[in-house]
Amino acid sequence: MLVDFRLDHAGVREILKGPEVRQTIDGLADEVAANVRALVPAGTEIEVRGYTTDRGAATVVVADPQAMSWQARDGILTRAAGFVGLEVKAWQR
Repeated sequence: MLVDFRLDHAGVREILKGPEVRQTIDGLADEVAANVRALVPAGTEIEVRGYTTDRGAATVVVADPQAMSWQARDGILTRAAGFVGLEVKAWQR
């Protein structure tokens, strides 16, 4: 039996930019930030920045000059994301 299937691109775009996805992304970003706070020295500034491209998105920023070395040595962001079930992959062009 053959079924005709057509992807509703406009509908998918609407969902990805919608409030439910935004709420999910923001919640996960807040959880990642909380996990990072547990891995860095007390008082380290952690920022969560939500934004929208073709979908809801967010970044977690460790606003400290040593953050790159903490990530390289201890994987603070990678580990924090993994604790909430997110998979981190190397960025590819």
